[in-house]
This record gives sequence, structure tokens and C-alpha cells, in this order.
Amino acid sequence: QAQLVESGGGLVQPGGSLRLSCAASGSIFRGYPMRWYRQTPGKQRELVATITSSGGTNYADFVKGRFTISRDSAKNTVYLQMNSLKPEDTAVYYCNAGPGVGYWGQGTRVTVSS
Repeated sequence: QAQLVESGGGLVQPGGSLRLSCAASGSIFRGYPMRWYRQTPGKQRELVATITSSGGTNYADFVKGRFTISRDSAKNTVYLQMNSLKPEDTAVYYCNAGPGVGYWGQGTRVTVSS
């Protein structure tokens, strides 16, 4: 059974917005920080944003002021609101959480292009 399931990716024009969702199992959601990563071909996966179980947040410099991570405890879901998207934000976005290196979702593709 999948522990993390991402959704919400798609094609958007530069300057546009998307909201990604990551549905998690209850034990994962309650017990661990939740993180969004992204990866482009030929590059290492990079951390985008983190939210702790108490709601504390942290962002990579390249998304500060544009992306917002949040969590809905009633739905065991973490969101990544992405505004003012740039072509360089194009990537597969992954949700991560859990013990050790954690669990990974299957990823959701975001393409920013005109």
C-alpha cells in the first residue's frame, strides 16, 4: 500500500500557479516532517520545502516568496502552493516523509512553458 501519493502537476505558463497535493498514511503524516523535493533529468533531487508536524516551515532559497507548504491534518495531506512559476521550476516533484530516508511517492510532473 502506497504511503505517499502525489497529485496536481501539469502544464502551466510562466507566471502561473499550481497546487500539488501529497496524501499520506496517518502514521506517516502525524509522526514525521513532510518534505517536497524536485528532480530534473541529469540533476540530483533537491529539497524544495519542509513542514514539521507542528507546522514549522522551511524553504529552499530558489522558491522563497513564491511557494508555500501547508498541511491539512483532517485529510492527512500536505500541499505545495506554487505561484509565479518559472520555466526553471519544471521538474518532477516528489513527496517524502518517514523514518530514516523515508518513503517516496511516485512523483508528479510540473512543466512551466509558454
